[in-house]
Amino acid sequence: MDEKAADTKGIAPLKPELDRIAAVQDKTALMDEIAHLHLIGPNALFNFYSASDLHNADQVIAYLDQGGLSLPDRDYYIKEDADKAAMRQHLVDYATQLFTLAGQTPQQAAHSAQTVLVVETMLAVYSMDRTKRRDPKNRDHKMSRDEAVALGPNFYLNRYFTAIGAPNFTQLNVTNPDFFKEVSGVLEAEPLDALKTYVSWHALSAAAPWLSQPFVDAQFKFQQNLTGQKEIRARWKRCVSLTDNELGEALGQRYVDVTFGPDGKQRMLKMVDALEKSLAEDVHDLSWMSDETKKQAKVKLDAIRNKIGYPDVYRDYSSVVIKSDDLLGNVARANEFESKRDIAKIDRPLDRKEWGMTPPTVNAYYSGSFNEIVFPAGILQPPFFDKTMDDAVNFGGIGLVIGHELTHGFDDQGRKFDPQGNLHDWWTEKDGKEFEKRVSCVADEYSSFVAVDDLKLNGRLTLGENTADNGGARIALAALERLIAEDKTGKEGQKIDGFTPEQRFFLAFARVWCEKRRPELARTSVLTDPHSPGKYRVDGVVQNMPEFQKAWGCKAGQPMVADNACHVW
Repeated sequence: MDEKAADTKGIAPLKPELDRIAAVQDKTALMDEIAHLHLIGPNALFNFYSASDLHNADQVIAYLDQGGLSLPDRDYYIKEDADKAAMRQHLVDYATQLFTLAGQTPQQAAHSAQTVLVVETMLAVYSMDRTKRRDPKNRDHKMSRDEAVALGPNFYLNRYFTAIGAPNFTQLNVTNPDFFKEVSGVLEAEPLDALKTYVSWHALSAAAPWLSQPFVDAQFKFQQNLTGQKEIRARWKRCVSLTDNELGEALGQRYVDVTFGPDGKQRMLKMVDALEKSLAEDVHDLSWMSDETKKQAKVKLDAIRNKIGYPDVYRDYSSVVIKSDDLLGNVARANEFESKRDIAKIDRPLDRKEWGMTPPTVNAYYSGSFNEIVFPAGILQPPFFDKTMDDAVNFGGIGLVIGHELTHGFDDQGRKFDPQGNLHDWWTEKDGKEFEKRVSCVADEYSSFVAVDDLKLNGRLTLGENTADNGGARIALAALERLIAEDKTGKEGQKIDGFTPEQRFFLAFARVWCEKRRPELARTSVLTDPHSPGKYRVDGVVQNMPEFQKAWGCKAGQPMVADNACHVW
């Protein structure tokens, strides 16, 4: 929060890092510096991390992945549309500004910025398309360490692995081998100075939000072009987000103490149980799926683990040095702690107790390799969950989200993982084809929705989320209907404020995705976000639901009644 100190220091906190890069004498030594940067934050050139083996989920292995871009998607670099060309120019302007602030002359800075664009464009050309990346089979390339090193000799990977402190592993997964093969040629062809400029840029750009005001303003102006946001968030809000990002489980302990009691957890567990029963019934009643696949689906559903609120064991940050007068150093040290923790997992058994989100996060997720659904305490508040409201409202809010996450285990990609989290096809060939036919209906339907102006959604990029939205709404409503039917008092089925429980369910559903988004963000999201905009997370779902039409008396031909309704789960 000490803005004055940041303004006084200017570029000084980053100067040692920039000096290290400037002092590099050859391309092999540059790989040491890239490894160092990867530890403290910026992911220049590529990504290296640990994750479950796709074919043996209980084992964690090393992963090499594409990376190193400043714009949110490869298409910004390689498409010739006017808006993509404009974003490339915004990137050049931003880089010119930061290099100037870092001490280069305007001419040097302009040249450096062009160098960044040239290098990143080459990385983008060899990066895998985002929609293609959704399929885990396209990211499944396990090989020996020696094979990976031979794939991209100019990455000097053995030197990199030593510099980053990786254990002496023998196997890893290279998610996009073509990237390493092709970019190796780029690294050979590009002059050392150009590569150093590119690496310096990533150090500068990552540090900008935590340096003096001119850096903060430049970074925000660049982001504005992607989001349309009119003014920067208050500094205290940015600091809270940073703390959550860097030391989230420490912040989470305090958050949970204040907001989340055992009663909230119990009510959530009860709802999860109701939703799981509802999905089991849905699978059992499917007309298009064989008994053999239904049996396997039930095994997977029964194996899903539920994590509610906060982890059983919090992360220990006691080794992270935090100084009141060293903001950028705090960020670097917290990042290094997390990077080393991640790399240390390589070649170890998977810790299934670990969480991928911090407790204050307003979100939830399903993990295919863990086969689990996770609901941080942050999402267990209005409008998603309100313990003072009736069940219809909570089933339309958090119940819907629970149903959504459960359905992810059976969406177009989640269905490819087995109960243990391994990439393994447990479907009969005929059932697989029937499933693909039904999700193609969803993909085509959402591809017809207009995001902004003449720009339509990418129904294949958003297919997993759209499938989960549709399935989640159906099974949440079915769980509510069963609750009403089992209620001996008749209280659950009564109207409140003139609305039936079903109507209150749909009102709550619409409320959780109610949003405003600016046209700039709408455009960026079409390229980058696997979720549809809030409008279609609601309208796209309810137009497929006879239950909605019945609740509100909709007639054929009206906007919320699809001519060819899609139905997967």
